[in-house]
Amino acid sequence: MEFRTRTSVYRHWQLTVDGPVATLTMDVDEQGGLVEGYELKLNSYDLGVDIELYDAVQRLRFEHPQVRTVVLTGGKDRVFSAGANIRMLAAATHPSKVNFCKFTNETRNGIEDATANSGQTYLAAINGSASGGGYELALACEHLMLVDDRSSNVSLPELPLLGVLPGTGGLTRIVDKRLVRRDRADYFATKAEGIGGRKAVQWRLVDEVVPRPQWDESVRTRALDLAARSHRPADAAGIELTPLAKERTDDAISYRYVEARLDRTSRAVEITVSAPADGPPAELAALHEQGDAYWPLALGRELDDLILDLRTNELELGTWILRTAGSAERVLAFDDQLVAHQDDDWLVNEIVHYLKRTLKRLDVTSRSLIALIEPGSCFAGSLLELALAADRSFQLAGVFEDGDPDAEPAAISVGSMNLGPLPMGNGLTRLQTRYLGDEAGLKAVAEHVGVPLLADDAEALGLVTFAPDDIDWADEVRITLEERSAFSPDALTGLEANYRFAGPETLETKIFGRLTAWQNWIFNRPNAAGPDGALRRFGTGRRPTFDRKRV
Repeated sequence: MEFRTRTSVYRHWQLTVDGPVATLTMDVDEQGGLVEGYELKLNSYDLGVDIELYDAVQRLRFEHPQVRTVVLTGGKDRVFSAGANIRMLAAATHPSKVNFCKFTNETRNGIEDATANSGQTYLAAINGSASGGGYELALACEHLMLVDDRSSNVSLPELPLLGVLPGTGGLTRIVDKRLVRRDRADYFATKAEGIGGRKAVQWRLVDEVVPRPQWDESVRTRALDLAARSHRPADAAGIELTPLAKERTDDAISYRYVEARLDRTSRAVEITVSAPADGPPAELAALHEQGDAYWPLALGRELDDLILDLRTNELELGTWILRTAGSAERVLAFDDQLVAHQDDDWLVNEIVHYLKRTLKRLDVTSRSLIALIEPGSCFAGSLLELALAADRSFQLAGVFEDGDPDAEPAAISVGSMNLGPLPMGNGLTRLQTRYLGDEAGLKAVAEHVGVPLLADDAEALGLVTFAPDDIDWADEVRITLEERSAFSPDALTGLEANYRFAGPETLETKIFGRLTAWQNWIFNRPNAAGPDGALRRFGTGRRPTFDRKRV
């Protein structure tokens, strides 16, 4: 599965830009499914449709800084989107369904992030019926307009028709985001026919309904009204997101700053992230000239693509070993530049939020993460976040006896990027999550910002899990990796998902920690996915057979 794409080869989306308003039109190619066996009728979608949407959302943020409103609409007559394709779901393997739900969740969160943090407000122009995942896509937008033609409506029919749930955030968004009353949400989610017209507005399922004769004018007026509230620069020049340079073989995936070695024997991946060869440009104008070659942005794009590649294509490589290499001072210099200018430069702001979203994608990936901090590492600032995201971290005390005789002992450095700009899905930084309930410990760490910390000091502060010396290093790391490989992958996924998001529950943690967990469990049950289950019986005229026991 390949996640790299570009606007010129889209099969399912049309992107047009008219001044401050862009329009993303969903016009799905029925014959454009990723695999054979289903047609994408009625603007239903599979992962391929969402890969293009994710790419478009990214390009709008970086390539079109003048765009302040994005209108999301359907390109079919009287239909917005029928949601995830049922035939695709019925035939897909369980891991495919899991990854599909997770990726679509992340894409919709990215839409909300653009509205909240980039001044690029998304407006759902629901030009016809929107059901299931189609309505969930609209729910990711800030403002929902529904055409009022006595036939168009919104619905979440997964429970009554398919025996599953609105797994890309539908249930959570209607009650937590749109504040639909619980009893109304219960009624709505059990009625396959959905709700339209004034009742949809009264119940807060949409924000307004517009008669079809006034539709185009009303959508345009609303889009311009939303655009007028934005802080996006009207005259800035965007940067092009050029095709990623990527080499993939059976045992390696390589980019400029990120490299992964695939060890199928030990079922692990060794990921090395490299610092830049030079420091940051002195002027912001030079930063803009570098475009997507600017190190933090290049790194974010490469790491983003690698995470998607590995978790989709390498299901049995369950342990990711995280390493870094290069100059910690250069990493911190780039970080300081980003923090200093995030509030006054649109591109810097976009880069910081992209790094945030990429690290969030790492947080919700169902793989064991082990950070190894060795001589030559540069776990500093934004790259320290990799170690803070890990399930365990090992920092070598001293140097390797048989290593480079001139090597400096491994050190880590807390920087400005660790103190706020890169929050997790729970709304806290990884440091705040690590020191939850330990204000004294968090304050002690903050007092060491910019100070290289050797293993004993880092362990004493609680920043790493273990600090073995050269004598114990190989055995401790080996035992950890072998142990991880021997455990049940399913149990590890549940284990990691439960403890990674300590602290407050948010819309995001509910979606990833609760909805997708139960949705994935339901997808694996015969009531939904069995030979007589609702997914396989859908459209056949035969009713599904349910095991009526509650478990």
